[in-house]
Amino acid sequence: MNWHTVYKSPIGPLTLVADECGLRQVHMGTPDELADPGTRDDEALGDATKQLREYFAGERTVFDLPLAMGGSDFQRSVWQELSRIGYGETISYSELARRIGKPGASRAVGLANGRNPLAIIVPCHRVIGVDGSLTGYAGGVNRKRQLLELEARTLLEHP
Repeated sequence: MNWHTVYKSPIGPLTLVADECGLRQVHMGTPDELADPGTRDDEALGDATKQLREYFAGERTVFDLPLAMGGSDFQRSVWQELSRIGYGETISYSELARRIGKPGASRAVGLANGRNPLAIIVPCHRVIGVDGSLTGYAGGVNRKRQLLELEARTLLEHP
């Protein structure tokens, strides 16, 4: 059984979906856009909402939540490596592919990155083009820019 809540973030509504195993999804949009968001339960997702609020306030650089990620072994390896990218840092898709031991798999890494169900929590926004361009973000390039600018600003204010 799934539960959801909606957090009104500075980049728009975020629908958080969880089950008894942990947070399953952070969707940039409303629950009516999802196949099965489950029942609304703001209390069950209170800690996730609190941590996102702290992130957007510049008070949190690392999330500490139980996660329940699906996906293939390859996708999970990409998502695990995404979690190792430091706050305010960026790497290229080719660097991400190299880090998971698949240096020729930049395109597959990009696809897995785009299917990350836990945007922001698993920071897929920190992966950029090899030329520094802000390419390929499921939430839109404008949101990607906003998240990277938030992290850069926070690091300047709190080194």
